[in-house]
Amino acid sequence: MKMDLAGKRVAFLVANEGVEQAELESPWQTVEQHGGKPELLAPSAGVVQAMKHLDKGDTFSVDHAISAVPANDYAAVVLPGGVANADELRTDTDAIDFVREMFAAGKPAAVICHGAWTLVDAGLVAGRTLTSWPSLETDIRNAGGHWVDAEVEIDDASNVLVTSRNPHDLPAFDRALLEAFSTATSGVSQPYSTRQVTDQAIDEAGMDSFPASDPPATTGGIVAG
Repeated sequence: MKMDLAGKRVAFLVANEGVEQAELESPWQTVEQHGGKPELLAPSAGVVQAMKHLDKGDTFSVDHAISAVPANDYAAVVLPGGVANADELRTDTDAIDFVREMFAAGKPAAVICHGAWTLVDAGLVAGRTLTSWPSLETDIRNAGGHWVDAEVEIDDASNVLVTSRNPHDLPAFDRALLEAFSTATSGVSQPYSTRQVTDQAIDEAGMDSFPASDPPATTGGIVAG
């Protein structure tokens, strides 16, 4: 299979604070290097503050506020980790709606580390097999998912869902998301008020669940290596 993303728009969905920098940069570069168009989406316009574990990392420019763009414009979505990032994003209604619409439309998703919290709150893990940072195991099981301890897990029950545990898994995560995204249908731009995914389809995507290259641009120019 030719791993070519051919201009496909890929949404990187993060909070404005706390995303794990390696889990944002590595898949971003993978998408970009294979012809895709990664875009950084966050609850607020401006910048995203990344973290290098417990220390502040670089800041990255937001391409769009989540509420300003339709999910249908994107071929796939990536949810990086970071405790503060995922804990904030899981409470953002625009982020929840965005991932529900992506799943309802059958679009592939790649989720790493604490990023799976957003799927739990979106009601999208019931009946799915996935991995994550180990502390999410109970949340995922309580939401009806099957948690496994694996470098990378690929579940294609409805849409393709690629998950990994932590930054050490990034090489396998990047390879798996590239394969999944290479077969995705390109997003087609449309007015925000006329989304093609219906509320019924969104509800059906989570009906069995229980709620519970270059890196992105920095405000200071080149990202520190």
